[in-house]
Amino acid sequence: MKVLFIGGTGIISSACVELAVARGFDLTVLNRGKRGAVRGAAQIVADINDPAVAAVALGRTSWDAVVDFVSFLPAEMEQRIALFKGRVGQFIFISSASVYQKPSAYWLMTESTPLANPFWDYSRDKIACEERLTRALREENFPAVIVRPSFTYGNSCVPLTLNSWPRTFTAVDRMRRGKSVIIPGDGLTLWTMTHNSDFAKALIGLLGHQGSIGHAFHITSDEVLTWNQIYGAVAEAAGVPLNAIHISSDFISACVPETVGSLTGDKANCAIFDNTKIKRFVPDFVATTRFRDGIKRTIDWFDADPHRQEIDEEANVKWDKLIAVYERGLAAARKDFGH
Repeated sequence: MKVLFIGGTGIISSACVELAVARGFDLTVLNRGKRGAVRGAAQIVADINDPAVAAVALGRTSWDAVVDFVSFLPAEMEQRIALFKGRVGQFIFISSASVYQKPSAYWLMTESTPLANPFWDYSRDKIACEERLTRALREENFPAVIVRPSFTYGNSCVPLTLNSWPRTFTAVDRMRRGKSVIIPGDGLTLWTMTHNSDFAKALIGLLGHQGSIGHAFHITSDEVLTWNQIYGAVAEAAGVPLNAIHISSDFISACVPETVGSLTGDKANCAIFDNTKIKRFVPDFVATTRFRDGIKRTIDWFDADPHRQEIDEEANVKWDKLIAVYERGLAAARKDFGH
């Protein structure tokens, strides 16, 4: 099967490349080549968002399946449809589970949960991409499939509610220095973490599946944890006790407005997913990596090479200030109430 991945070096896509190669797919990866060669796959170096350059780079090749890991805006989706119309048997768009209704009207998310996120531009743009792709399916017979990952991590990502991106070791460094890390709310919000190797099993299982065309799938683990448990597992993997401070999401967002989307529009809400549909289409899919095991591998990867342990000092300063402001307010409140 002739497969094209647009992207291929990110947290999600790199695991998918590895599994596709291991399973013997004729895989080509198209990206800008900034992270070097992709082992085991052919590589086309081009900027997919430059339509003229991408068209020349791809030539007249047709593909059994194309997986687009890097479309975020409706204009980019428009360009993909124009580029691949008539030359692809299956087009899989990697969207996001953050597109689901926030706040959710029902605790369990299925693929039919309404798409509505008024808090996060990222999610609304993904919704718009999905809508354009669905219209292309209905009106132009474009072979669209939509896949929605939730918080997916791998060796190079420490997944927490409040961390630096992409310098995610920053929170681990704070833990090891005995500094407080911030958990939004009371830490009891339920969340789902998915290891990229598990995500890859389901995605690769969908490649070439003609019955999947016209469908949307989320792909996540079935393990559900509180944020307190998630932070605790990270601290345990880092070999230190957890020193956490709980601050409400509203307070965090008031002080650091750029967090509104990722908190109010995503991680401050429970995220529990029904994976029945993807298991029906890919019967051998099961997520087998428990978070405590996956995050241990992540920390070990960072520890294997200190150069990987990049720290975001600007984020540290901001978090320290946020904690100081919260503690001053808490102290004032206790004094006012006579405690």
